[in-house]
Amino acid sequence: MNLGKESETVEFKKTTSELKEGVISLASMLNKSGRGTLYFGVMNDGEVVGQQMGKDTERTISDAIHNFIEPVIIPTIETKTTPEGLEYIEVDVEGTDSPYSAYGLYYARSADQDKKATREALKKMFVGSGFDFIRESAASRQDLHFTQLISLLVSKGYHVSNEKTFAKNERLLTDDGRYNQMAELLSDESDVSIKVARFPSKDKASISQRTEFGSKCMILAMQQAMDYVQSIDETNVDMSGPQRKDIPLFDFAAFREAWVNACLHNSWHDLTPPAIYIFSDRLEIVSYGGLPFGLSEEAFYQGDSRPVNKALQTIFTQLDYAEQTGHGVPIIVGAYGRKAFTISENFLTVTIPYAFAPEWASGSSVSEETMLSLTETQKKILDCIKRNPKANAEEISKEIGMSLSTVKKSTAKLAELGFITRKGSRRNGYWSIERGK
Repeated sequence: MNLGKESETVEFKKTTSELKEGVISLASMLNKSGRGTLYFGVMNDGEVVGQQMGKDTERTISDAIHNFIEPVIIPTIETKTTPEGLEYIEVDVEGTDSPYSAYGLYYARSADQDKKATREALKKMFVGSGFDFIRESAASRQDLHFTQLISLLVSKGYHVSNEKTFAKNERLLTDDGRYNQMAELLSDESDVSIKVARFPSKDKASISQRTEFGSKCMILAMQQAMDYVQSIDETNVDMSGPQRKDIPLFDFAAFREAWVNACLHNSWHDLTPPAIYIFSDRLEIVSYGGLPFGLSEEAFYQGDSRPVNKALQTIFTQLDYAEQTGHGVPIIVGAYGRKAFTISENFLTVTIPYAFAPEWASGSSVSEETMLSLTETQKKILDCIKRNPKANAEEISKEIGMSLSTVKKSTAKLAELGFITRKGSRRNGYWSIERGK
């Protein structure tokens, strides 16, 4: 009689002399799949050879599982008999309290093998069990303020009475009342700097520009990086058909989902931010941490949402950046297919190809002579707009320390020279950089 093959949820042992290894396999399978079946009296190839039974054999197995797997798990143990009269033992376990340890160590199942869990895998197991690292861990500094975050929430209709009550309600405190890592991430004093790097070609051989959005609430920096990418978008007009067709450089809705997901589900416990890379033929959004532990790629593509940072997701939802439906990944797959994703143990990269070659990547750069002809004020305004394309005249004035009238005259001149254009309404629009990128 043959029971088939070993797998991520099935393990064979020839006899109970391998009881310790079998217990390790059970903990390993529980960590990976939440269930597992262990057989004694079965060869590695699935052939049943029989297990010699004593009056205490089942109790010995039960005691080993009870004593050496933590948290405690209650197995179902059954002695079975083949048609040929050979007895073998089936041990079934189920549990949702991962991570489980065996003999004081943690293991993770990979195919039919039990491997010691890496530091990163162990963190993912804890996250999967409900542990929120950036909420439970104290911030490196406690002199934090939340003017920017409060302003964002108030703009969405939320009432904030005072900062301390606000911090408690938004779960910015550890259980002992200190600011946590999430608070540090969302504070006005955040040291996190989100980078947008631009490369003039299809590789990273040379970099043409690196823009950083930091020293502010991470959500504000995330939005500014998103505005920056929107400012490089272009539209081609296709007149070959019976009707005019506007073709965007890339699907901004798909980019938005990829970028927001990267910031929300990033492994923030060491405060390493996600990044955006702009190439001549594509965008790349890179986040850290890979897939949540136990989430298969198929479930991921179907939109199965397992938030890594649960408290952070609540704030993203309040600000209309995220929903609970898990529709983000299907939107990206619908626009660019599964090939848009590159998934590894510690990284997740979304690649968004351009629909056509953008003008700014085809050599239409501004000459050094033209750039030198700009006044220092015009250069400062151009740099400010590059950092924050949605900045209005008043914000630019405060940023560069120039009068409002000077800013308005200079932006008008930059527009006249073809460096910038205003897209959208005066209130909700943004600046598009046309030259000097």
